[in-house]
Amino acid sequence: MTVTNTAASTVTERTADKPLGHGPDAVRRPFRWPALLTENGRGIAYGGDYNPDQWPEDVWNDDVRLMVKAGVNTVALAIFSWDRIQPTEDTWDFDWLDRIIDKLGRAGIAVDLASATAAAPLWLYEKHPEVLPIERNGDVVNAGSRQSWRPTSPVFREYALDLCRRLAEHYKGNPYVTAWHMNNEYGWNNRHDYSDDSLREFRRWCERKYGTIDALNEAWGTAFWSQHVNSFDEVLLPRHMGGDSMVNPGQMLDYERFGSDCLKEFYKAERDAIEAICPDKPFTTNFMVSTDQCCMDYADWSDDVDFVSNDHYFTAGRDHLDELACSDSLVSGFAQRRPWYLMEHSTSAVQWKPLNSRKRHGQLVRDALAHVALGSDAICFFQWRQSRSGAECFHSAMLPHAGEDSAVYREVCELGGMLRTLSDAGVQGSEVRRSRTAILFDADCEWVTRCETLPSMKLNHWHDVRDWYYAFLDAGVRADVVPLRADWSEYDTIVMPTMINLSAAACDRVRGYVRGGGRVVIGYATGLMDETFHTALGGYPGMLRDVAGVRAEEFNILGPVDGDPDTVGLSNGAIARLWANVVTSVADSATVLATYEGADAEEWELDGVPALVRNAYGDGEAYYVGCDLDRKALGDFVRGYLAGAAAGADDGAAILHTVRETADVRFDFYLPRGKEDVTLESVPGDVIIAHRCEPNGNGGYTLHRNATLITRTTK
Repeated sequence: MTVTNTAASTVTERTADKPLGHGPDAVRRPFRWPALLTENGRGIAYGGDYNPDQWPEDVWNDDVRLMVKAGVNTVALAIFSWDRIQPTEDTWDFDWLDRIIDKLGRAGIAVDLASATAAAPLWLYEKHPEVLPIERNGDVVNAGSRQSWRPTSPVFREYALDLCRRLAEHYKGNPYVTAWHMNNEYGWNNRHDYSDDSLREFRRWCERKYGTIDALNEAWGTAFWSQHVNSFDEVLLPRHMGGDSMVNPGQMLDYERFGSDCLKEFYKAERDAIEAICPDKPFTTNFMVSTDQCCMDYADWSDDVDFVSNDHYFTAGRDHLDELACSDSLVSGFAQRRPWYLMEHSTSAVQWKPLNSRKRHGQLVRDALAHVALGSDAICFFQWRQSRSGAECFHSAMLPHAGEDSAVYREVCELGGMLRTLSDAGVQGSEVRRSRTAILFDADCEWVTRCETLPSMKLNHWHDVRDWYYAFLDAGVRADVVPLRADWSEYDTIVMPTMINLSAAACDRVRGYVRGGGRVVIGYATGLMDETFHTALGGYPGMLRDVAGVRAEEFNILGPVDGDPDTVGLSNGAIARLWANVVTSVADSATVLATYEGADAEEWELDGVPALVRNAYGDGEAYYVGCDLDRKALGDFVRGYLAGAAAGADDGAAILHTVRETADVRFDFYLPRGKEDVTLESVPGDVIIAHRCEPNGNGGYTLHRNATLITRTTK
């Protein structure tokens, strides 16, 4: 192959006339869902990543036999198989892939075929070490793991797109390939690259974004610390500057945006290369959304996939199910409440955490059905057969090391039967019923809370979204998690947790929403600055001070410093942690709901200072939560002020209840949140799944730990 080290740009960016990024009116690719090899092509997809190239071919027939027994109807293939497909630069081998695709297809198992670009072969790195990413301190990210390549490298791009085109040409007419899976978990190992390729593209990205160097200097506030830039050729990456250095926060935020954009453009280049040859199959790539991570601007990315996919791995402990539901709700928000695809989760333990807890009895099935309850029409695992070697050999799989005679595989088969039942009942294509409250999430706000120049380095926007989500569940109601740039005008209430940086356009949307009769909850660290990291003057919460009806002059950061108290009590019995705003005045239209009080409040000179405030604004109202409340206090706040307007279905705090529906039918999902048995005195419609449930003889059911009850009602 001849590689041209072209200087052509590889990155586009969000344009200046779209301050919200991709909003409710953004151009979005048409929704297309991959067909199964069933008679009508429909059904809930069930399967996982399959890596037959890790095993001798005499294992393949047994794999297919056991897949059929378990009810598997789809697999993702060739995700990390570049070196097997292209063993050397000048040789190609599709024969093995043809054979396994044919075996799978003849058994009724559809293939989601990967572009295979996630991990390049070692010969490519040996020949072109210039494609390796660079760490912030200048160290090279060496080959040997996944994604050891620069998304801005023209050399790597040419090799990758050649592979994409050859795959598309070879499989464009194959009836068993029903979808294309681009790369894998973009940004897992190359989210931040500080190479010269990245520097070149970042300069171009900045020039397209700002147009003039004066506009960039204004946005980045370069008058501080002698950082004025005379031309775009002087723009730098936020590389390591010493142990005690602080990066320009405006520069840092743009670099985060750029990183998401350049990886998205690499995805689009792969997709477009295949689509030019094979346009009739849907395209996706797997996001990584859990409340421990959400590294890309996935609301932006969602416009460029045909169906939204996600990889989710459980958080062990008491919040196992709640965390799953919160993450899934955001994924559903990215999918605009259309069905989405669970590309990966685990049957039991993973191998990449410091402590890797296994799933308890019933959780394999319960977790999968919980994902369906939150809108997923595909339940897939990493991976089909557990590896016997390599970095993930202790990662659980559908077929574990113990083999066919194992509890995990038996549960996999049990789940397959349940998903067939749900398919036959018509769950596929139904949508999750909207709640009446939207908790807003935004990638910019998440990136900003990682900044090292804020009043506290313990802020986390996504974790605060999670805590509010838990609080609603604790209050017996369910909220949706919705991207800021989405359309949330139909919700009765919106919650804005730790949304530090907001554009003027976003704030205008909030004002219009509240004036029209909506309710907004403004968090303690919301609206402090605009989208360029410029603080709003005149008092906090600057950007939304008029809506909140308060003015705060300082932040009181709580923590165990020199014996000072690290919490402050409120007059309603709540406890504030981490952060308490010093509110000095409230509007005439506002009502103080709680103040700080007690010895700790006196110590911090906060005694009598407003902590919770309600303000009338237009035909609506705003609640200002001026401090960081713990989970119990948030739950009490929801029960006291929001629950009447927040409910979807209200079955008490012990049950996670969701509804999926079409114009003709409704499905109710009930999942206990805790370890205790829960009794439902009655349920609507016909019971179609009763996993770990017992009828109580009076038309109701007792749900045991890790249970799932699903009913179907014809409208």
